[in-house]
Amino acid sequence: MATHVSPSRSSMFYYARIEDNYEEHHFLEACFLCTKPLAQNSDIFMYRGNTPFCSKECREEQIEIDEAKEKSWKQSSKRSVRQSETNKNSNKTSRTGTVVVV
Repeated sequence: MATHVSPSRSSMFYYARIEDNYEEHHFLEACFLCTKPLAQNSDIFMYRGNTPFCSKECREEQIEIDEAKEKSWKQSSKRSVRQSETNKNSNKTSRTGTVVVV
């Protein structure tokens, strides 16, 4: 009697075999910015923990990119806070008139 394996089960085994042969790249193989391969006996310039760069220039460029993104994020965050405060204030109604207390 022949055994039939469902397609989903056979594909599961197929992918498992691919993963067994798959070698994940080491994070120190290439510069994060320019993707230039990092030489074995050369300096590696690190930034924010585990981000490698081939040169000071690449690292500085990434720092500038990150600072610009952070500045933009902070400005947009401030704008959204101001807009939400404006919306809260515009939804309030006030009545004017004479109040008589007896």
